[in-house]
Amino acid sequence: MNASAQAGAPLPEQLYGVIGWPLSQSLSPLVHNTGFRALGIPAVYLRWEIPPEGLGTFMDAVRLLNIRGCSVTIPHKQAILPFLDVVSEAATLAGAANTLYWKEDALCGDNTDVAGFLAPLTAVPLERMDALLLGAGGAAHAVAAALRLRGCRQVRVCTPGNKRHLELAERFGFTSVAWDERYAAPAGLVINATPLGMHGKHEGETPYDFALAPRVAGGIAYDIVYNPAETRFLREARGAGRRCIDGVAMFFGQADAQFRIWTGQALPEAAREALGTALGAR
Repeated sequence: MNASAQAGAPLPEQLYGVIGWPLSQSLSPLVHNTGFRALGIPAVYLRWEIPPEGLGTFMDAVRLLNIRGCSVTIPHKQAILPFLDVVSEAATLAGAANTLYWKEDALCGDNTDVAGFLAPLTAVPLERMDALLLGAGGAAHAVAAALRLRGCRQVRVCTPGNKRHLELAERFGFTSVAWDERYAAPAGLVINATPLGMHGKHEGETPYDFALAPRVAGGIAYDIVYNPAETRFLREARGAGRRCIDGVAMFFGQADAQFRIWTGQALPEAAREALGTALGAR
């Protein structure tokens, strides 16, 4: 009998994980494995680095190995949709899925980023606010869906290459603007949905210079990057008098929604504490 069994810990019976490319900085394994251990659930959550050309083969493995659930991150959130049997309303609206799960014999996709993004904005009157969305990837599509669902008054969207955001703008009825014109109009809510500022090679970068932007009373800066918790984007926004929302609340909110889909239970406080400790150490 091994030490784990002697200690009374359940042996893993269910396999979960996160897929993306690359994944070296992902804290999802820490959060979900902490949740499984705290609740005594016999499951393990792994990290699977899957290049874009390997996605189809991996999805075959999900079915063959009966992998019970996956988190999906860059660059697969949109590309994964054709491999699913059922796609939720939120994922359909966003055009991207960040969560895979089984419902009987159907492999399903959902998008918990939508609820995760909106969680810190519950008391914000988005219907009376103009927003600027920076980025157009899978996470940006979830943000766009959330803004649409909450009835944000006007949303402008742009990307550095001046092309990738065009489909998103058309899909959601948003206003497309050139990257060099992103400071032209005031925005009460500025959202970074690009990888700029993320721990790694892009840390220290920002997609927005608040010194060049019109000042807005009660303005908010929201960075969906969660690692590090305080990015250059947020530091400069705070210096410009903006209320700041970091990506930690969104990350934990979407992770909690995933955990509930998979287990029927909320992520325990131990998972939130483990996330805070890990981010504080970086």
